[in-house]
Amino acid sequence: MTTYLVTGGAGFIGSHLIAHLLKLNHRVICLDNFNDFYDPKIKESNLKPCLDDKNFICIKGDIRDQKTLQDIFNQHSIHTVIHLAAMAGVRPSIENPLLYEDVNIKGFQVLLETMKDNHIHRLVAASSSSVYGNNEKVPFSETDNVDFAISPYAATKKSNEVMAHVYHKLNHLSVVMLRFFTVYGPGQRPDLAIHKFTKLIDHHQPIPFFGDGSTQRDYTYIDDIIQGVIASIHYVAQQEVYEIINLGEATPIDLKTMVSTIEDALGKKAQLEYQPMQPGDVKITYADISKAKRLLNYQPHTDFKTGIEAFVKWYKDFYHA
Repeated sequence: MTTYLVTGGAGFIGSHLIAHLLKLNHRVICLDNFNDFYDPKIKESNLKPCLDDKNFICIKGDIRDQKTLQDIFNQHSIHTVIHLAAMAGVRPSIENPLLYEDVNIKGFQVLLETMKDNHIHRLVAASSSSVYGNNEKVPFSETDNVDFAISPYAATKKSNEVMAHVYHKLNHLSVVMLRFFTVYGPGQRPDLAIHKFTKLIDHHQPIPFFGDGSTQRDYTYIDDIIQGVIASIHYVAQQEVYEIINLGEATPIDLKTMVSTIEDALGKKAQLEYQPMQPGDVKITYADISKAKRLLNYQPHTDFKTGIEAFVKWYKDFYHA
């Protein structure tokens, strides 16, 4: 039986990944600090289906605390670390950049150093499509220049990619950094647009509509993301590598279409409150996924309409049950 450590495991992506790993009969250690960036009860709900599984252990702790990490590595034979813990969100990082630097950069450094000390050589870690900034070339390729971040959050993720490469070179760390493109689906964080807009439309409240509705996002359904993460876990186990890989749907959806798709799934009309573009926002995200297809056999299969319908079903069950 293989044992995995998933940091940030109570979050949206982490909890889906843990559920999948448990179904594959692996042992999973979840490390999460259950902070109040959003309601911790949502995280508790995320993990509820896993609690009765004998192969699941949940530890409340912070990635910046080296003792907590050392205790985990002392007590469990960890095969691979999947690092998803971070302070998330572009706009909040502009308001509180020092916190983002502390958690996302220092926390990652502490994790890397503790892995080195314990001779753990396999890592899959979350980067972000935000590192591309306002990249004018589309679709976004892993070989594009990402030196022009427009938010502290994006800068922390670029820093993580660079530091992971240092540990790859000096300490034989086998690592895949995954640039996630706007992940959505059942259990999505409430601060993200699809969740927030669905709730506001459902409650007949106006939604903040930034710009003219032409901004586009490469929305990626959670099941497709998990497929890519699982493939990455296998990939780092096979050879010593350092790779940065996009995980997206490769089908950008504009803001107007996103809103209308939610309206159709909910059966309710949105009230639009027009606002200017926000600092840190980008005009488009669009993943070139040819590398993911080549290295991971990644094949996203969930179209946006189907994904939104699945999210709205979860939303109704969660809030109206």
